[in-house]
Amino acid sequence: MLLVFDVGNTNIVLGVFKGDELFENWRISTEKHRTDDEYAILVRQLFGFKGIDIGDICDIIISCVVPPMLNTLADLCQRYFRLKPYIVGPGIRTGMPILYENPREVGADRIVNAVAAFEEYRRNLIVVDFGTATTFDYVTAKGEYLGGAIAPGLNISSEALFEAASKLPRVELVRPPQIIAKNTVNSIQAGLFFGYVGLVDGIVGRMKEEAEEPPLVVATGGLCEIIAPTSRTIDEIDPFLALKGLKIIYSRNKSVNTE
Repeated sequence: MLLVFDVGNTNIVLGVFKGDELFENWRISTEKHRTDDEYAILVRQLFGFKGIDIGDICDIIISCVVPPMLNTLADLCQRYFRLKPYIVGPGIRTGMPILYENPREVGADRIVNAVAAFEEYRRNLIVVDFGTATTFDYVTAKGEYLGGAIAPGLNISSEALFEAASKLPRVELVRPPQIIAKNTVNSIQAGLFFGYVGLVDGIVGRMKEEAEEPPLVVATGGLCEIIAPTSRTIDEIDPFLALKGLKIIYSRNKSVNTE
């Protein structure tokens, strides 16, 4: 079995692959101050619910945009799994040319998503990842990572409004019954939700204007299933794009190392 970690600023998504099948997945909070021992206890508990033994894991790959977490997870892998993990970053084989001015600036999460989406659809596309930040990444028809845009995530926007406006309450991030709301909670939800849908459609629309041909638009990330159904520009939804991308990148590097 292959264990994959997609480490974001808000959540860590773990997945276990049995062959090419995503056997199980979990989402936990990213806590930079947890030790490798604490994460080991948590992972062991998650495995126990599904009858997975630590000894069942033969390899591990990590995508991480939180630098302090890398050493913690590397120690976890080596102490408890007796494995040196693959880490998505400089020197790892992705199979995708990076056309950014400085390829080292591109977050591992963006590359992993782009690799998975191109492998799935084999065409030019835009990947919209709804995470702590919302990223918009363009992949050419040749499978090249061209670039994209980064916007504050929906949760960040909601928290900023709550913290800056003393009389406004914190609200659940859901689609309200209507845009012309009749109470304060729904009014905030309307502004956040429909405002964010407008942001997504606006950025995607402008990216389409610069594209060489009409791209497919794929949504992923923790909030994709909330926003994407109302969007006028998103074509496909895949919450597990990052996990699939990690599996693909692992396979490309494993095959090189065994040649």
